[in-house]
Amino acid sequence: MKKSGFVAVVIGASLLSGVVMAQELTGTLKKIKDSGSVTLGVRDSSIPFSYLDDKQSYQGYSIDLCLRTVTAIQRQLGLVALKVKMNPVTSATRIPLMANGTIDLECGSTTNNVERQNQVAFAPTTFVTANRLLAKKSANITKLDDMKGKTLVSTAGTSNLKQVTALNAERKLGMNILAAKDHAEAFLMVETGRAVAFAMDDILLSSLAASSKSPNDYVITKESLSVEPYGIMLRRGDEPFKKAVDTAVINLMKSGEINRIYAKWFQSPIPPKGINLSIPMSDQLKAVIAKPTDSGDPATYAAVPAAQKK
Repeated sequence: MKKSGFVAVVIGASLLSGVVMAQELTGTLKKIKDSGSVTLGVRDSSIPFSYLDDKQSYQGYSIDLCLRTVTAIQRQLGLVALKVKMNPVTSATRIPLMANGTIDLECGSTTNNVERQNQVAFAPTTFVTANRLLAKKSANITKLDDMKGKTLVSTAGTSNLKQVTALNAERKLGMNILAAKDHAEAFLMVETGRAVAFAMDDILLSSLAASSKSPNDYVITKESLSVEPYGIMLRRGDEPFKKAVDTAVINLMKSGEINRIYAKWFQSPIPPKGINLSIPMSDQLKAVIAKPTDSGDPATYAAVPAAQKK
């Protein structure tokens, strides 16, 4: 399958029984029902959330969650079959493509924050990470202040890039900040010495390093610059569709299915190299699963209930 165009799969099942359409469809639900298709925004290198494997097939934790959500929507709409189109997006294009109707769900590694909620909506949080730096061990970078006067890269269109740009000015670090088109290009810039460090969510940095030629050459700073809650992104102001998506995600949490999907992508060998990231579920994510939220406020995720710290 080609990376540049739509990738289509069909989810088929006998789902007509017991379906009751309580009201006339509008918005995205009507669009999906009328077209018999749904379009997912997917990423090329957001391992292990949404990425291309060695067979040019889109895989990942976020894609699995989206496909389960699509199945629930298909059942709600009473469709015997539903075509799923996978449309590649980048950090810079994902919000515009959502806003103009090109994609219906974005299944990547997108941070839900208050600023973005003015443009798009989010399903309940399905992962919690933090913004950190990755550098070669030989560079001796342990915190952002160590980057004074050096070259830092982040990915265009990300909250990470915006944050380090602000911190650069605030702390008068004099960094040369570069914007890469995607995570793979940003990592390559550190790998080839064009940048000293890469600022991004720690889970993505860990995945890129683990998949690299020399994983032991890299280190990720312990200093956390921010809390980053991820969620499936959808159009703002479409309440019936948001309710359908939220219900599907919450049901995955209540049933425990999200735990099995997590184990598949973070605690088992994943394609294409069969690497096991061996990352246990964080206390923050356990708290979200116990009490789902679509909050874009980082403070919501900073404190973990004592009951979750067992």
